Amino acid sequence: MPVVAMTVNGKAVSADVESRTLLVQFLRENLRLTGTHVGCDTSQCGACVVMVNDQSIKSCTALAVSLQGAHVTTIEGLAKDGKLHPMQEAFRQNHGLQCGFCTPGMIMSAIDIVNRNGSRLEEKTVREELEGNICRCTGYHNIVKAIVAGGAAMGA
Repeated sequence: MPVVAMTVNGKAVSADVESRTLLVQFLRENLRLTGTHVGCDTSQCGACVVMVNDQSIKSCTALAVSLQGAHVTTIEGLAKDGKLHPMQEAFRQNHGLQCGFCTPGMIMSAIDIVNRNGSRLEEKTVREELEGNICRCTGYHNIVKAIVAGGAAMGA
């Protein structure tokens, strides 16, 4: 079995994995980082979004071995010293979650949206950018509000 080594949430990790192991499986099963969810197995829902080298990807579509040496950030790696990341805090303050299943992927996607589009976001932009993320509870209105507020907080 190949050995995969990468940095996850600032910590160097490595493990023997099968060559077909997906990043989401590596995170959940090998590292026990279960905040990254598997919602569809078809790359449609966005529940598995993580940051790889500061860009969002759907971790259900990436082989762990293809990310040798990568820097991966999961939802567990956002809070620092007990303080939520500004986007996490915006989701909390704006009730940007209902059941919470899609929330980690939404937050990771939201951070990428801000990184690519700047901190002053319009609702239209957020709605277009979230096309690859599904909320089955239909909480999109508050999710969009949270992302706009989180972007502003990230820019402050």
